[in-house]
Amino acid sequence: MAVGFDLQSKIINQPSKFGRVATAPASRLRTDWLLLAGFCGFLFFFGLSSFGLVGADEPRYAQVAREMLARHDWITPTLGGKPWLEKPPLYYWQAMLSYSIFGVSDWASRLPSAVDAALMVLAVYFFLRRFRPGSHLDGALMTASAAGVIGFARAASTDMPLAATFTIALLAWYAWYESQAKLWLAIAYVFLGLGTLAKGPVAPFLAAMIVVIFATAKGEYRLLWRSLWIPGILLACVIVAPWFVAVQLRNPEFFHTFILQHNVERFSTNLYHHRQPFWFYIPVALLGLVPWTLFAGAAVVEAVRTWWGDRREMFRSENALGAFLTVWFIVPILFFSLSQSKLPGYILPALPAGTLLLAEYVRRHTTDHDPPGATLAILHALVAAVPVVPALMIQYIVLQHRLPWGKAAAISCVFGAVLAIGIAVTLRMQPGLGILRFVTLVPVVLAVAAVLRLGAPALDSTLSTRPLAEDIARLDTRRLPIAVFRVRRETEFGLAFYRNQAIERYERDPAPAGEHLVVAAGGSQTELAKLVVGRRVSYLGSFAPQGLDYYWVAAPGMSHEH
Repeated sequence: MAVGFDLQSKIINQPSKFGRVATAPASRLRTDWLLLAGFCGFLFFFGLSSFGLVGADEPRYAQVAREMLARHDWITPTLGGKPWLEKPPLYYWQAMLSYSIFGVSDWASRLPSAVDAALMVLAVYFFLRRFRPGSHLDGALMTASAAGVIGFARAASTDMPLAATFTIALLAWYAWYESQAKLWLAIAYVFLGLGTLAKGPVAPFLAAMIVVIFATAKGEYRLLWRSLWIPGILLACVIVAPWFVAVQLRNPEFFHTFILQHNVERFSTNLYHHRQPFWFYIPVALLGLVPWTLFAGAAVVEAVRTWWGDRREMFRSENALGAFLTVWFIVPILFFSLSQSKLPGYILPALPAGTLLLAEYVRRHTTDHDPPGATLAILHALVAAVPVVPALMIQYIVLQHRLPWGKAAAISCVFGAVLAIGIAVTLRMQPGLGILRFVTLVPVVLAVAAVLRLGAPALDSTLSTRPLAEDIARLDTRRLPIAVFRVRRETEFGLAFYRNQAIERYERDPAPAGEHLVVAAGGSQTELAKLVVGRRVSYLGSFAPQGLDYYWVAAPGMSHEH
């Protein structure tokens, strides 16, 4: 245990044109690799199929990739056979590869995000090991265990591919800034190109903002011109341009749909009904950094205070990384706070900057002879331990939409309190912050294990369409067409994936001409009958956890069920 979690590594630093080369005993490297593999494996990959795809985005993106694979088409994303041009193709390509190897399933659709998150964590580890040895394992494990990273690493969406490519690009740019080795700058441009394929021009735009602000604050304006490296720009264009040109040629509406609607209008208007208050991303960022929120906040405050007090000291070579990470952390939060359309995943690329700032903070304070302050230790212990309580009670929260008081809740609260006391006492008994990583990872593992073990059945039955589709499959042996009526988008897109069928919506489309099934909000039979006058409507059953009924609708002129 001491070998695995002791922050005082015996690392020898040697100069190199790529930075400081860190050498360490083989046993220490093996321990690092085992820890990274174990935590990434559990936090990102374990139990990916514990519950089905949730929300509207997961099944929608998973189905788009399936349709592209079925058509062997790597250019035009489609949903229900129609072009779906909201997002670039990187996630779809990754999911197509996953489907090709493992078959089409919900866990295979989530695999790309898990792989991308693991690659991001490894990039953090290697960057810190080369340029800031001593904090490399801390930074990697803190990044892996942040709540926002865990959540999106287990989701079939485009958010983690963007966050991973963006993080690797910025780390590579800073590696070039510190070492002047052009290989790092080339890597930065490659991953900015991949970030553009992940979610569009937001990747290079945000990266440019961060670099411009950093260089301007440092007063090193030539850095901007040196960053505009023609071979790197060409390399990014080679990665990005072929798909953008090909999809535009095949789909003339692409520029208007993707660039104007889903980038410009999404930012400047509430076109997609995701309006939130300006301060929305402050609590989102704080929650996304759990359980590291308090110490990450302390790291940000210390960096800002140093910058405000002595800019020259802040941009000294050893401290410049802190300035860069501070800009990286703040810029996406401010930028997306200005957007009229806000979703939690938008600021995922900012979270690694927060955990990296914390890793730098821990590295500076590891050799302190005094333990962290009592207030900071207690608050950190509470933030780290409290999530274990709702995790243990997750099935009650999901099914009853509250935390019911009773024996189970009392036991969960007592367990959380004991855990918090143990964390606080341990932090106060140890000098410095060498023990912080170990004591904080314990509740993270417990919380994730509780959600997967105790909450998965409730999450599956109430939030996913998977059990609904399985229920319908037992009734429908002929795979009739399916329509929906008065249901959420999540149900519509979930049925499209789990049934692998185009789903009609009565409120939007004409009722299917032939016999078909309808999934509707409970008690909708009378209204449904009015929409198919002259056709027989038979009640087949209900799916109580989501308040849904399903019906058989006869074809015109059909006098009895077939």
